[in-house]
Amino acid sequence: MLTPFTTAARLDRLPITRAHKFALATLAFVFLFEFGDLNTFAYVAPALVKHLGFSVGDIAVVTSAAFLGMAVGAAFGGRVSDLIGRKRALLCSTSLFSLFSLVNAAGVNVPTFVVFRFLTGVGLSAMVVAATTYISEVMPAARRGRMQSAVMAVGLAGIPFMSFSARGIVPLGSGAWRLVFVLGSAALLALPALAALPESPRWLVHKDRLPAAEAVLSQLERRAGPLPPIADVPSAPAAPAGPSGYRQLFASPYGRTTLFLAVVWIFQTLGFYGFVAWVPTLLTQHGFSVAKSLGFSALTTIGAVPGALLAWPVTDRLGRKLPLVVAALATAASGLAYGLTFNPVAIVVFGFCVNLLIQTFATLLYAYSPELFPTGLRNAGHGLVYGTGRLANIFGPMLVASIFAGLGYQAVFVYIAACWLIVALAIAFFGPRTGKRSLESLSARTGAQAEAANPVHTANNAEGTLR
Repeated sequence: MLTPFTTAARLDRLPITRAHKFALATLAFVFLFEFGDLNTFAYVAPALVKHLGFSVGDIAVVTSAAFLGMAVGAAFGGRVSDLIGRKRALLCSTSLFSLFSLVNAAGVNVPTFVVFRFLTGVGLSAMVVAATTYISEVMPAARRGRMQSAVMAVGLAGIPFMSFSARGIVPLGSGAWRLVFVLGSAALLALPALAALPESPRWLVHKDRLPAAEAVLSQLERRAGPLPPIADVPSAPAAPAGPSGYRQLFASPYGRTTLFLAVVWIFQTLGFYGFVAWVPTLLTQHGFSVAKSLGFSALTTIGAVPGALLAWPVTDRLGRKLPLVVAALATAASGLAYGLTFNPVAIVVFGFCVNLLIQTFATLLYAYSPELFPTGLRNAGHGLVYGTGRLANIFGPMLVASIFAGLGYQAVFVYIAACWLIVALAIAFFGPRTGKRSLESLSARTGAQAEAANPVHTANNAEGTLR
């Protein structure tokens, strides 16, 4: 009989098959345009200031609307995914953000951009939560961190792709910026591949759809070829699924995990987008031309892809906690150095370092966050804390605009560094260690199932290391 434990043991003994690679390639393609679209407004903002008369305050309002949409998409999209499944959630969310990315090209004033960016944001965050959870649930325990890193590395190429595209397109004419938004809709091309993905076996077992889960597991096992025996699992049956609403995330034993991750996501998001979303506009306001500010930004975004790849060799070897702390501290230092220099070469160098480090951190956090919740709450919990960060950042752009207006350019980067320092301290003092553990054993450690206090041992994870 299938239980969460036997499902985990069967998934964790698998090698990376063609089915895994197809899923990873499909999600990487979607992330390519998700990350690209996430940054489109930052790259067209200087053109909107120049050609449509937007003020820095207007840019802040539109950016805040996008983050409100992301908060809604993460929180409610995560819950919807727990109800309807990871696959359907991926299809719906990808369709939503792609279509409204296209609609953004028709924006003419602040109110239209507020509406369009809000709806785009809903789809963007809902997709991220569903995709990162899907990877966590389908990939073998010993490799899921590296697989998450691989997807992020490919996806993050969307940032320099969109940045260099904007650098070439925006100066072409007063309305050329509209073409940048059109590029973000290309994720629609991935819908047939998303429809071909199997549903998460863990989600199917949680919903008691055992024949469907068995069919997915059997298909993966056939494609894998000869496999080691299924490892021993706890003899006791899994505890019956309890309530899986948001209330459970704030009750014992999940409340501390939810609060801890919410703090991390809030300050990570404020620090992340305080830099990424504002640098082109701040450089322009500080005296650089639109072309130069976009050029500097484009060069610094090259660091995004190697940043995600940097997570590859450490995430499953050193776990998540230590690399997360180191990356957050290094980001704080690099961001502060960026703000204290006005030399063009130093701006590019420190900007490259910030982009590299924040993407290393983000890749690790996307793997870390879903691991700390049980299957019935995984997307809701991950979506809620991820969405909390987006919700907090509704006020982030206004705060950056106020700091810039009242205290100047350098003060903005002191604020960004402080956000990353808070993140590092929170993880260092309150973050549990994970790595090479089945999701069921990690859930047990945070209280999901007391019977599962010991890790599930598989051929790929015989030592049961906790990292």
